[in-house]
Amino acid sequence: MSRRSWWGAALLLSLVAIAAYGYRVSSRTDANTPAKVPPPVPVSVALATVSDLPVVLEVVGRGEAYETVSLKSRVDGQVAAVVFSPGQRVRAGDELVRLDPADLTLRLRQAEASLGRSAAQLSKAQMDSARQAALRERGFISDEKVNDTRTVEAVTAATLRADRAAVELARAQLSYTTIRAPFAGVVGAHLVFPGAAVKLNETVLAVVNRVRPLYVTFSVPEKHLPRLRQALARGGGAASCRRPACLQVEVTVPGETGRRFGGELRFIDHAVDTATGTIQLKAVVDNDDEALTPGQFLNVALTLDTLRQAVVVPNQAIQHGSEGPFLFAVNAEGSAELRRIGVGASFAGVTAVSGAIQAGERVVTDGQLRLSPGSKVHATPEASSLPASANQS
Repeated sequence: MSRRSWWGAALLLSLVAIAAYGYRVSSRTDANTPAKVPPPVPVSVALATVSDLPVVLEVVGRGEAYETVSLKSRVDGQVAAVVFSPGQRVRAGDELVRLDPADLTLRLRQAEASLGRSAAQLSKAQMDSARQAALRERGFISDEKVNDTRTVEAVTAATLRADRAAVELARAQLSYTTIRAPFAGVVGAHLVFPGAAVKLNETVLAVVNRVRPLYVTFSVPEKHLPRLRQALARGGGAASCRRPACLQVEVTVPGETGRRFGGELRFIDHAVDTATGTIQLKAVVDNDDEALTPGQFLNVALTLDTLRQAVVVPNQAIQHGSEGPFLFAVNAEGSAELRRIGVGASFAGVTAVSGAIQAGERVVTDGQLRLSPGSKVHATPEASSLPASANQS
């Protein structure tokens, strides 16, 4: 072996020895160093509580006028004046539209003249009949002549009655030239103007809506019908109901949750809509300040029942997986535990639950995505929101 080859082999052996020594030192150091423990996961928690929770069905509805009428003329004519302002609040009997009464006034005078003529003719026929009867008693005329006179009297009396009816008809038609509000409400826009021709029972002159009270129309899925009927049979538990069997509803305007309007369910349709699988309902709201308007979108909350002494948790605590709903609870050691639960009614940010959760336990409301069963947590309390109507125990 040459001197150069000998030095190369010696250098290679030295490098191998150094590497082996470094590996042994590193292994001994790793064995003596403790494993790193992951830090606690920061989460927000709230307490599971016991509460009376209302079973509320929340849907979207529309305002509907309690009464609505499209006013049409009962006579042909021409518009003389429109005396209401668009959107005006009117009382029952207020004048809205006036038609030109000239033609009907002349017809009334003509009918009154005919009535006067018939009255005079009847008076003459009655006197003739009395005179003929006196002459018959003296034997100066025959019974046939008396009968003819009495027939003329009867015909004239019938004509008088017909003329009197004609006068009443003409007077009624003249009154139809003034179109009045049939009930208190709000009148819509102008639909006719002075000079416009009006046809009998065809031309719409104005539309009046009664908005105090107001209907709220909405639909619910047919699957809720059994519980709805049961609630009606119980009276819904609403002390404010004015009838023996009714359900209480609460109406809000979208985006204005601060204002709530109470009402009563008054109407359930007689059939389910086969196209949508829903049934139409109507509730009545007092609407004394006319804050709600026909056609307006409204949120409707229908109270069907109340769950007594239910365990409730914030909605944010409930998670959904392939095996159903679950939540994370924090045990006394500060570790997360996965609990399978059953979910009931929800209201005002909380949900009634059943299963492996008890009142007083802490449940995770934020930070669940970083948790696994057994994870250590750093819990930050969160204010628990309960429904305003709940009674905690």
